Amino acid sequence: MSIRLGYQIPNFTYPGPAGELFDTVVAQAREAEASGFDTVLVMDHLYQLPGIGPAENAMLEAYTTLGALATATSTVQLSTLVTGNTYRNPALLAKTVTTLDVVSKGRAVLGIGAGWFEREHHDYGFEFGTYTERFERLEEALLIITPMLEGEPATLDGKWYQARGAMNNPRVRPHIPVMLGGGGERKTFRLAARFADHMNIICETDDLPRKVAVLRERCDEIGRDPATLATSYLVMGMVGETEQEVKELAESIPDDRRKRAIVGTVEQVAEQLHERVLGAGIDGITINLIRNGHRPGMIAQVGAALKPLVG
Repeated sequence: MSIRLGYQIPNFTYPGPAGELFDTVVAQAREAEASGFDTVLVMDHLYQLPGIGPAENAMLEAYTTLGALATATSTVQLSTLVTGNTYRNPALLAKTVTTLDVVSKGRAVLGIGAGWFEREHHDYGFEFGTYTERFERLEEALLIITPMLEGEPATLDGKWYQARGAMNNPRVRPHIPVMLGGGGERKTFRLAARFADHMNIICETDDLPRKVAVLRERCDEIGRDPATLATSYLVMGMVGETEQEVKELAESIPDDRRKRAIVGTVEQVAEQLHERVLGAGIDGITINLIRNGHRPGMIAQVGAALKPLVG
């Protein structure tokens, strides 16, 4: 399993009524699939995120959306970027992802992280806890989830979670890939080295060379070949078709996201990604087009420019 070129859909606020919203989501997924993207991803959030739009904006539940996209696509892998571990019981999450794999005929990826958006927890009644507690939960969750994704009963009497021989059938593959998302060098990277097939690194682009080096160190510490842990990077793509649109998109980027955004025309963005992301040792690119991905033809243009970079 590898994500060489992923398309993330983080924005569900489009022109037109809510009844037509999912048609626009499907159109993006199909355009990505036809344009050389190997994975389509959605956020696992309940509200829109700061920096993208107000909390009141549209947000679809992730796994219902992915299940529906499984029937509307045929080749792309389907994943969250990434599941908030705190929102679901881990054994049920393993069952959910395995069902997605069955529905999609073997195209599911479990993207997972510790969870971070405190307001969602508060408003929906999920326990948020401390930073340390969320990573304790994530480790316990992975101890339950990873055997279940391989068809083995899971048993754990943990501090946060319990499983008593939890079974997980039917399955269509002997192993469903696990992708961790985050940038924590001590906790997230250690868990990735131990449990994951793929690591989506979240950080400022200038920090990527150091993050890649540290992730390799975490693999070395447990005797794992770093080459067996694929990496990708999520890019906020501010891609304009004209210089005027590029200028307008640049002006719309929140200050706290400027160092993670890549701005320019399609050709300029491709050049920057080749140098700053792939050149830092990252294996694959996942891009979102928050402002204009729903515009027909936009994803195809980006795919045509990026596909040659990742093979």
